[in-house]
Amino acid sequence: MAKDTEEKAGGEVVAAKAKNDAKKATADAARAKAKKAKEEAAMGIKIAAEGETKVSPLLMPRLQKEYNDKVVPALMKEFQFSNSMQVPRLSKIVINCAVKDAVANPKVLDAALEEIMAITGQKGVLTRARKAIAAFKVREGNAVGVMVTLRRARMYEFLDRLMNISLPRVRDFKGVPSKSFDGRGNYSLGIREQIIFPEINYDKVDKVRGMTITITTTAQTNEHARAVLSELGMPFRK
Repeated sequence: MAKDTEEKAGGEVVAAKAKNDAKKATADAARAKAKKAKEEAAMGIKIAAEGETKVSPLLMPRLQKEYNDKVVPALMKEFQFSNSMQVPRLSKIVINCAVKDAVANPKVLDAALEEIMAITGQKGVLTRARKAIAAFKVREGNAVGVMVTLRRARMYEFLDRLMNISLPRVRDFKGVPSKSFDGRGNYSLGIREQIIFPEINYDKVDKVRGMTITITTTAQTNEHARAVLSELGMPFRK
């Protein structure tokens, strides 16, 4: 009888210990998860939901902060805006790279996609021909290029790197044209070589390609669009 009682007590001790160990493991896992979430929040990391990009919810890009702190007050004073919402702002940036060799060899699009992803930090999409052109041996629906659209944080980060790092790497750079506006707040800029971007690895470049960068703003006139880009640091040619 005493032996049975002792065994029963021992079993209860083992069960209690196992239960405590399980609680401790659960608590440790919860603490580890909370610690990881805190670290990610400190780094500005956000897991993107379907259809949205991974942008920082906490760390504002340098150029966006400069826009809020310096550009908005300067343009309100220059153009006598009564409300800060009247100040033109960046809407999106579209990077388009036409790959004419893709008609004969579609595999070259893979290299173009990788380069666009390295430059912008966002996966691009293939652009396809809207109609057939017999002279260029292009059929309707053929993939002929790569395009990516940047908004919010990635837009500001890309523009910052473009103006302050990539464009000064252009040979004999004297500034960008100041008349490439379309009258509706959009500015287009042509890049002849993708190797001006420091993200490109020279050893992996199979061919030098150009691209068109279109900066869309909410400005209604060329003057307002030029002013906001100038205040942000766009090196316009004098």
